[in-house]
Amino acid sequence: MRASILPLAVTAYTATSALGLGLDAHLDALKQQRSGLRSNDFGDNPLACWIGRVSGLETTTLPAEYAQWDCRNNRLAWLGLNQDDFLARVHTARQRYGATRIALLLGTSTASIRATEEGYRRLENDSQLPADLRRQAIHTPHSLTAFVAAALDIGGPCLTISTACSSSAKVFAGAERLIRLGIVDAAVVGGVDSLCDSVLYGFNALELVSPEPCRPFDAGRRGISIGEAAGFALLERVDADTETHLRLLGCGESSDAHHMSTPDPEGIGAELALRDVLDRAGIDVSQVDYINLHGTASQKNDAMEATLVARLFPASTRVSSTKGLTGHTLGAAGIVEAAITLLALHEGFVPGNAGAVTPDPACTAHFAWQNEFRPMQIALSHSFGFGGSNACLAFARASTGSDV
Repeated sequence: MRASILPLAVTAYTATSALGLGLDAHLDALKQQRSGLRSNDFGDNPLACWIGRVSGLETTTLPAEYAQWDCRNNRLAWLGLNQDDFLARVHTARQRYGATRIALLLGTSTASIRATEEGYRRLENDSQLPADLRRQAIHTPHSLTAFVAAALDIGGPCLTISTACSSSAKVFAGAERLIRLGIVDAAVVGGVDSLCDSVLYGFNALELVSPEPCRPFDAGRRGISIGEAAGFALLERVDADTETHLRLLGCGESSDAHHMSTPDPEGIGAELALRDVLDRAGIDVSQVDYINLHGTASQKNDAMEATLVARLFPASTRVSSTKGLTGHTLGAAGIVEAAITLLALHEGFVPGNAGAVTPDPACTAHFAWQNEFRPMQIALSHSFGFGGSNACLAFARASTGSDV
């Protein structure tokens, strides 16, 4: 039995993906079940697949003082930071606690590797990066977090988490520990991953990329659709100033120790993370109203997750995947789907399992194939990454007042 944690207030959150810029765009797309996937038009030799591409990145520019960090991934981060008054909310927290008392934990799987790919294509004299890309700040996995720390002007602990698809879910657990131990008073968490050839061709080499829009939990699913996204959240202790906000109840983590790219077919590692979050949040499966599933549309992930849901949850728990709308945003999937889960709680609706036409026979009555409007108190978000890195998050409406 894990020790319970004190809930944290989610005082701000935002998401930017192929569905649009900010929470209103995401909420509208979710309610309309409008997919952001489109035929792949990325790169010099696009693969025959579908992607979740964020519009406007090519024309986005960073302020001059951040020029050393300019690249596709950091432009996407900048777009994300400038949605839903997020910068202003962090500024308020900085005034309240002090810059060194706010931690920054961001997840990413590729960081700014797109810029490095371009640099190697354009090597000068067969050995030197071109002058415009000869910037050390972008050729490092920590590029994203260093840029965001500068943009937010905060000086607390600054961590980059890279655990594949669970990266920006695990940041919540790291932040909770830092706040509980008294190292900081608040934390900005999130994640950013942008499209790059390494990811597209890498997953294609594993025969995991679908030639058509992905169909999570469909009997005829053919693989994933890769997307890009940015998302951020501000976590603070629950007190008189934050008691009406949505809450992070707990975080669960585990490792399959099964295979480099294939989940344990029985979901043993996923179940460990799930039981961990339930214990730490002090809740029972019967209290969970909704689960945003990892649901990548790969054969083995969806089979494992459907088995896990059927084994552990009562029929009253509703479940769905939203990757049929956003694509699989890799290291940003955890934060984007956390934001979707928070929106679902706030608005009182279960997003339908987008993309599926013929449900897999393994799917039980738990699955919401269409949007369902119902009051909810507690919801989970699942993130299961390559190498068996698992994370589960539990969120809740505030126990008093109106949540935001």
